[in-house]
Amino acid sequence: MDLIDRSFGIHGKALEVRGQRLDLLASNIANAATPGYKARDLDFRAALDGQAAVKFRVPLTSSLDGNTVELSVEQTQFAQNAVQYRTTLGFLNGRIAGVMQALKGE
Repeated sequence: MDLIDRSFGIHGKALEVRGQRLDLLASNIANAATPGYKARDLDFRAALDGQAAVKFRVPLTSSLDGNTVELSVEQTQFAQNAVQYRTTLGFLNGRIAGVMQALKGE
């Protein structure tokens, strides 16, 4: 285990995975009107464990054009993930500030 892993733990990987999930959810939202588009999401736990984590979302109601994006679901998931991303980023910023103080001898 190197210094970075000891200092930041799983939070660095968590930030990366949350960023990937934001990209997927944004893509779903952008393709809400694309016929045949299949909404995708990321299994956070599987991604942290290094496993294949991108899966297709099963819609609550089906659409006639084959699109599985449910805009309200995607927007809610995006907002929740954005809050989790900012929380993880805030934690990492605090850790970095602590490391910087230690390096300066404060």
